[in-house]
Amino acid sequence: MDLDLAVDALLGGCLAGIIYLLAGVYAVRRFKASISKPATVGYYPSVTVLKPVCGDEPGLYENLRSFCEQDYADVQDVQIVFGAADEMDPAVGVVRRLIRDLPWADLTLVVDGRIEGRNRKISNLVKMVAKARHEVVVVADSDMRVGRDYLTRVVGTLADRGVGLATCLYVGRPVGGLWSALGAMGINYGFLPSVLVGRMLGARAGCFGATMAIPRDALERIGGFGPVRDLLAEDYALGAAIQGLGRRVAIAPYVVDNIVFEPSFRSLFRHELRWARTIRSIAPLEYAVSVVTNPVALAILAVVLTGLEGVAVILLALALLCREIMVRVVERVFGLARAPRRLVPLRDLLSLIVLVVSFMGRQVVWRDRRFRVDSGGRLVAESDSAP
Repeated sequence: MDLDLAVDALLGGCLAGIIYLLAGVYAVRRFKASISKPATVGYYPSVTVLKPVCGDEPGLYENLRSFCEQDYADVQDVQIVFGAADEMDPAVGVVRRLIRDLPWADLTLVVDGRIEGRNRKISNLVKMVAKARHEVVVVADSDMRVGRDYLTRVVGTLADRGVGLATCLYVGRPVGGLWSALGAMGINYGFLPSVLVGRMLGARAGCFGATMAIPRDALERIGGFGPVRDLLAEDYALGAAIQGLGRRVAIAPYVVDNIVFEPSFRSLFRHELRWARTIRSIAPLEYAVSVVTNPVALAILAVVLTGLEGVAVILLALALLCREIMVRVVERVFGLARAPRRLVPLRDLLSLIVLVVSFMGRQVVWRDRRFRVDSGGRLVAESDSAP
């Protein structure tokens, strides 16, 4: 590509990114109003929470316990089902300790090693849901932590009978050092504003594994979890199936804490590359266009190519200023710890690298297992003969 054309593309992308950052600031502030409203009252169907677990993650006990201690209308209407694939999994010991510590809670542990598809999370859920007894099924990942009003707010979203699935946005809370901090920043200053800007522009609500609350009848009508057992983007597919019933996916007025632990750069990069290839498998064109959401990185590249040429330097300064504004607004709205300013450009550059690399292959690593993602978004184990 001609150098001048490349520079123009970078500067144009940077300018679009600056506009995006300002839109993100507005979208985040607007979302604050929705999560500040009182919770819906008077709608308290019985609830089964499904918590698949795998491995002893940092803070796992506290994460799981937060779902058990809810200020719901009647504690007898809340059932928690934990699921693991191996009795020797250290998470099983954590769950058994929790069951001992909370004898008043309706807690069930399912340990079943049968494989029900290549997506191990869904394989777990297929076996767990058989134990569910209640009207609403809530699925939440094991690295999430919530407050006592979580179920009231999330399940209350289903009071609107046009809503067939309630999901939640989430913020990253790092546990550990640099890599965990960068991982949380990717969630807080990348994922979160992009979802809110898309929502403001009229995009359909996404569906996120942080929380999926589904009426039991709707879950049964889409065939349960079985139809998505081989898919990488199982949360997106569940949301699409619910929309196929003529019901909406809605974002609940609650933000979940995602406890982020990345012990190394390798761990962080693998994790983010899997997320990136998940998004690419759903909407490749839209994901490619999202390169503009990293204007600081684009401006840095432009400055390098132009040798500190005036326009590039000015746009870099503007991009840094607008990114700083967004970062601080997100921190205030969601009560986050202050991110080190020096990490902001590094985070933008890492996001750009992950995006570019996501289009350079189809392999993902999930829980130390290697898969390819085929053109239909299905997981194919490397040992499989399927194309």
